[in-house]
Amino acid sequence: MKKIDFVILWVDGSDPEWLEQKNKYSPQKVDYSSGDNRFRDWNNLQYFFRGIEKFAPWVNNIYFITWGHIPKWLDTSNPKLKIVRHDEFIPKKYLPTFNSNTIELNLHRIHELSEHFVLFNDDTFIIDKVSPKDFFQKGLPKDELILNPILPKGEKYRISYTNLNNMNIINTYFNKNSVIKKYPKKVFSLKYGKELFRTFLLMPWSSFVGFTNPHLPNPHLKSTFSLLWKKENEKLNASCMNRFRGLNDLSHWLMRYWNLCSGKFVPRDRTFGKFFILSQNNSDIVSHITERKTKTICINDMSTDFDFDTVKSEINSAFEKILHEKSSFEL
Repeated sequence: MKKIDFVILWVDGSDPEWLEQKNKYSPQKVDYSSGDNRFRDWNNLQYFFRGIEKFAPWVNNIYFITWGHIPKWLDTSNPKLKIVRHDEFIPKKYLPTFNSNTIELNLHRIHELSEHFVLFNDDTFIIDKVSPKDFFQKGLPKDELILNPILPKGEKYRISYTNLNNMNIINTYFNKNSVIKKYPKKVFSLKYGKELFRTFLLMPWSSFVGFTNPHLPNPHLKSTFSLLWKKENEKLNASCMNRFRGLNDLSHWLMRYWNLCSGKFVPRDRTFGKFFILSQNNSDIVSHITERKTKTICINDMSTDFDFDTVKSEINSAFEKILHEKSSFEL
């Protein structure tokens, strides 16, 4: 079995030194990409580590990417834990950065990181047993090639610009019809279920109009990052110069799209994980966690229209029911 590393990005939004630096560079007009809800701490990172130890004990190393702060309870002496600060792998000209795209696009610069790694955000969790084959098979990422149009939502939601920028590059290098003819079994895999209808409906378009982006742990090939930096250094460099998300941003989805169009993936079942957006009523999220309905879950904090403390208590209580035992990553 090839070595598989996990990578997680984390920020302590209450760190006074970090806040001082963030406010120094923060644009006057705060938008979705720089709002405080993107950085507030849900105090449930321990469940990320507990989930790994209980459901994915086979992992090689866990790379904990941080501005510099570390949770007080985290046992940094754990042999599987590798603490990596931004200034240890991101070029100085991009720092300080508060743009997750910049951090993710430079992960290949971590020399010790394995060729096969899985990227987690701090809102993604493992809630049931997973095997290496859930992430990689035959040395290739497990993924899904499902067409999906990019929906413009204005400057406030800059991710739509990022997706468009990614697709501009993909359509420069790949012909849609050629990809489909070359990898028909991967494009039309029955594992995608009803999502296949998206692909069928978008078949008349001659170019790729976008892909679905599963907000779940994403398997990556380190070599794909290096390849894209060689091919599109100018655009990637311009993107990483944005301290906060910008209109010319690129993202790690670009590397994923490249693998999809290159056929460097194995189709994954859609039941692998579930994406949720937090609101005032989260009973469906709670039941999903406690009943372990999928192997992974993403709980996205996109709104301020709910009582933060109440919702945090509900979600963390659900995690506690299935992951109540302290892990070896905790002091």
